[in-house]
Formats: sequence, structure tokens, C-alpha cells
Amino acid sequence: MLNTFSSVRQYLKFDLTRVIIDNIVFKLHYRWTFVILLVATLLITSRQYIGEHIQCLSDGVVSPVINTFCFFTPTFTVVRDQNHTAYKPGSEPPGIGAFDPEKDTIKRHAYYQWVPFILFFQALCFYIPHALWKNWEGGRIKALVFGLRMVGLTRYLKNDSLRIGKLNIPSMAEAEERVKDIRRTMIDRMRLNQSWGAHLVLAELLNLVNLLLQITWTNRFLGGQFLTLGPHALKNRWSDELSVLDLVFPKVTKCKFHKFGDSGSIQVHDALCVMALNIMNEKIYTILWFWYAFLLIVTVLGLLWRVFTLCFYRNVTFTRWSLYWAKPGQLDEKEISAVIAKCNFSNWMFLFFLRTNLSEFLFKKVIYHLASEFPNPDNDNDINAYREAPPMPAKNRYPDISSLDTVDSPLLHLRHNATPSAGGTAPPTGAQGPTTSDMAKLPV
Repeated sequence: MLNTFSSVRQYLKFDLTRVIIDNIVFKLHYRWTFVILLVATLLITSRQYIGEHIQCLSDGVVSPVINTFCFFTPTFTVVRDQNHTAYKPGSEPPGIGAFDPEKDTIKRHAYYQWVPFILFFQALCFYIPHALWKNWEGGRIKALVFGLRMVGLTRYLKNDSLRIGKLNIPSMAEAEERVKDIRRTMIDRMRLNQSWGAHLVLAELLNLVNLLLQITWTNRFLGGQFLTLGPHALKNRWSDELSVLDLVFPKVTKCKFHKFGDSGSIQVHDALCVMALNIMNEKIYTILWFWYAFLLIVTVLGLLWRVFTLCFYRNVTFTRWSLYWAKPGQLDEKEISAVIAKCNFSNWMFLFFLRTNLSEFLFKKVIYHLASEFPNPDNDNDINAYREAPPMPAKNRYPDISSLDTVDSPLLHLRHNATPSAGGTAPPTGAQGPTTSDMAKLPV
């Protein structure tokens, strides 16, 4: 059994290095629904769980011949025997018995031949929006944040990075360089790319459209019985009434086989066929009904959330709660306000996914650097704080050149002739400033 499902194992493994470029609703489509449909396809095509797909009984025709013939040609049931009033508990299965071809209506069943192909095609359809979004996204998030998932440990690594299995923890110097790269990329995106968020919304709409198409197609594939399959299955499951599953997925059907007799005349053989395959089909489509119902509700809620982000992404409180929901952590409200004041929806979504993939330690650095690039003109407190900030101490404004005392350099003359005082920037009274000849000796 494990060998049977080994092909879908790669879609279920947990990877710490995987970069997140979508939300949980998106993953329900391209990962969970995709895997569910693949597993259903494997179950249908595997004979070790249900044995032969069809077994037919007929006098005068060998079993392999009648089995193959009735599987490739549609079997049928008599509609007259498929109603709740004619059916009696404990009697023969519904849909079989004597019938008059000229008077009785029959219902042909050919869908079971196409079930594995339809399920596999639907699995591919659920993966298409994700493939389109990956192509539109272009790996931009991954290029910036790959290898920074465990960057909280970076503060303990000064110069050397650390590798644990497939996980690489950068050093503090490497992390600072990556923060600068993220800042530069974010600034460039604000000027150039405006369609990133629109592509994301389009991919999420495609998820909903695809889901509705698959529900409609499945309903037509099952003869219009799929839309009400779930409630009716629950209603009839614990009663003696004729179940809708027995009508949609009959376990016993009829098959007509024609062959030439010994004298050359046509002989008609009435075969009784046991459809073991429908035991699996009814379970699969009942589960799919409830899964599609759940997925439809979640997808609509996800699109409502996207509408909220489109309407309120410039609101500071909404942004703080959204970033906290992406990954818990406290962020400075003034810095967030300064950054989102310059963001359109695409930039805001890009910032959201950066928060999803970065630790609080590193994301705070990114927001700090971006806020320093984008002072918020609407925030009077920020402007006043900038104007009233004390002057930078001289020791921070001047480079430390104490190591030049033993070096013959023109800067040494400048240091002795223009040493700043302890409290300001002007040289002490009576000190001689740098001469023209001293300035001429400076290297260009």
C-alpha cells in the first residue's frame, strides 16, 4: 500500500526551507485537492483493493470474454425498478429483472470507464492556477528570503555562517547585506512593478472559477446527481430506503451479449454483472462532495479577505494586525505608517509575504531601513522628532584615526591641527587650522 501512494509523498513532506508565496486557501487547492484527486486515481486503477473491476455471469459465454465485453460497452439498469415505491428491502438489487425493450426504459452506465481519467484531469486543473502564479511571481520572494528562515540565531554568529542539514543560517554580516538587498529591491519595486498584486488576485479568482467548473463538470458526468449527492447519502445511509448511491453507482447491472449460434443465427445472452468498481466510486465521490463544499466556502471567505486587504491596506491598524497574523511579532507603528504611506497594493502584498518568510528579528530591520528611506510627511511627531534631535556627538561624526599616529600621512597633520573639542565641532581657541600646503598633500 505504501508503494502505491509513494508517488504523492513528495507533495506532503514538510520542508523548512520552502518559501511561502501564497496563503492557506491557495494551498488547499493546489496541494490538498491535488493530492486527494491523485490518491483517488490510484485507488481506482489499483486492483489490489477491489479485485476485478467487473464480474459478469452468463450461460454459454466464458467469463473472460463476457467480463471484457461488458466493461468496454456500457451496462444498463431498468428505470422501472429504480424507484422508492417499487423497491422492497431485502429484495433483488434495484435496476435488474425482466424487461421489455419496447416498453421499458433503461439507463446506461458508461462513466466508470472514464473515472480515473476524469479524476487525473481534475487534479491537473487544480494545479494550473498555482503554476500560473509561480510564473507571474518569478521567484522574487525566494531570491530575497531564501536561507533566512532561522535568522533569529544569526545574532550569535558574528562572521561565520552555520549549516544544519539543508538549512543554512547566515552570519550577522551576511544578514545585514541581505537586509540591504531587500531594502533596495523594495524601493525599486515601488517605482517599477505595479502588477504583482493584480496577478495574485487573478490567480485567486482562477481558483474559484476552476472549482465551480469542476463541480459543474462532475455533476454532468454523474448524470446531474452530484449536486445533492452528499445530503442524500447522509439521509439514506441509516435507513432502509433506496439509497441515492445505489442509483448513481449501481452495484449490479445488466449486460446484453450477442453471438452467432451453431446454425448461424444471432443468440442474445442476458448477463448479470457485479460492479465492484462502484464500491470505490461511491466512496470517492461522496468524499469529494463534502470536500468541494468545504473548499467552496473557504475560497469565498478567502476572496472576501482579499477585498478587505484591497480596501484597508493603507490603514495602519489593519496592516499591523495583518502582519501579526502572517507571523506573530511586535512592530513599531510609526515605522509601519511611514512605509505603507508609500505603498500601493502590490507593494503591500510583497511586504506581507516578506513578513511571512522572515523572522521578527530580521523583519524589524527591514522595516527600520525602509522607514528611514520614507519619512512620513503626515506624521508631525516624526517631523518634530527629527528637527529636535540632538546633534550627533563629534566622536561619531569624525572618523577614528588614532591608528595613524605612527604613520607618515598628510591626515596626521590635519589631526593635530584641527582636533575637535569634546563638546562641539570647532577646533579649540588658538589652534592652527590646516594650511593650504597640508590640503595639497591629501591624496585625490
